[in-house]
Amino acid sequence: MSLPGVTSDAAELEPPDAAVPGLVLLVDDEPLLLRSLRRILEAEGHRTAMAASAAEAVRWFHDPDLAVVLLDLLLGPTHGLELLDRLRAERPEVEVIVMTGDASIESAVGCIRRGAFDYLAKPFGDIYRVKTIVAQALERRSLVQRNRELEEELRGRGAAPALIGNAPPMRALQRTIASLHHNESHVLVQGESGTGKELVARALQANSPRAAEAFVPVDCGALPETIIESELFGHEKGAFTGALGNAGLFRIADKGTLFLDEVGEIPPSVQAKLLRALQHKEVRPVGSTSTVPVDLRIISATHRDLAGMVKSGAFRTDLFYRLNVVRIEIPALRERREDIPLLVHHFLRKHAGERSPVEGIETDALELLSRADWPGNVRELENVIESALALARGPKLGVADLPRSRGRAGVAAPSLEHLPLDLQAYEHAALERALRESRGDARVAARQLGIGRSTLYRKLAHHGLAGRSHRDDSELTIR
Repeated sequence: MSLPGVTSDAAELEPPDAAVPGLVLLVDDEPLLLRSLRRILEAEGHRTAMAASAAEAVRWFHDPDLAVVLLDLLLGPTHGLELLDRLRAERPEVEVIVMTGDASIESAVGCIRRGAFDYLAKPFGDIYRVKTIVAQALERRSLVQRNRELEEELRGRGAAPALIGNAPPMRALQRTIASLHHNESHVLVQGESGTGKELVARALQANSPRAAEAFVPVDCGALPETIIESELFGHEKGAFTGALGNAGLFRIADKGTLFLDEVGEIPPSVQAKLLRALQHKEVRPVGSTSTVPVDLRIISATHRDLAGMVKSGAFRTDLFYRLNVVRIEIPALRERREDIPLLVHHFLRKHAGERSPVEGIETDALELLSRADWPGNVRELENVIESALALARGPKLGVADLPRSRGRAGVAAPSLEHLPLDLQAYEHAALERALRESRGDARVAARQLGIGRSTLYRKLAHHGLAGRSHRDDSELTIR
């Protein structure tokens, strides 16, 4: 049977295997046509909604799932072009297919110019064309949406890395980085090992006019003195035995940022050449008679006292002042203990993974971490959390999950050297530790050891460790 505006029977269409993402809105003042279109599109797996007037259509405009609109140009007193213009203004990502029974080349071209995806003339002589155009519109909408997501992801990669912390020293550090937004001066970053000097350097790069250019890090302390000059400035083919030619890190970082980590380890023989490169903005590769211009920003970092090295003659005074145009001090973790809970939860999210049973951390464990000295700073804290997650059994990290050498408020790991090389002795020590850390709670002690309570009681008896069940509201004790 034929319906108005449709010249083929939609009832013959096979139902789809799965629903197609996105909502298709059908806007027309002919009810029979709406129902027919609905059957055709839903048979293809599309989710549809119907509107017989402009007012009804507008109510669907803010639906987040709206993907495609089939819009009749004549809707009583309202012209469809008004709705087309409104959709393009409010929901530019939604594709609009215009329908009309008064088709002409001029009107088709006019609709396309106003942003319509395509144009359908009524009556629809070819249902396949209707289905094809709707599918193409959904595909285009999906591609546009994915493209925007990728653009946002790329922008996010270029954004300044998050410097986690609300303590006054961290807020001051964040303000300093923000204030250097239009500045390209060389920066010296100082702080203890593990405080995050490279993270600060990357934040400076991402917040600078050179954000879109290369960020090239190099650990000067890891480069042997015999090759550091070649690595920094490059070398010509044949400059020394086996030399194949190398551009050097200065030229690789051209137009961007070169991060010289542990700059205090650069030997005096190379310091003079580094100074010349900064002064003249050019480098001379090893084995070359000519120089190569470079334009880059230097961010250097060290945990050493460069000013003291200058006084002792271990570091050139003129190079120090070239690097130390802007100086940034990173606070040690013990100087901003109020940030430790933030960092702990950040590392939990970072390292837990989808399959980890851990959902959080117990209060006593968090308090213990907050009291620790952290000589290794943020890097050590991250290592402790990652290590605890690898061995954790429960939904929350507890005191027993923390590595004894670093998670116990500065208490060093107890030595087991005094124990005989005997499994029974180690099991006895483990039972004592479980009882002590669980404060006598049999359920907690058994969970920490990964055994059942009945097995725990049996082992306690075997090792001469007395205790009573938690059910008796009493505590296990060490005899």
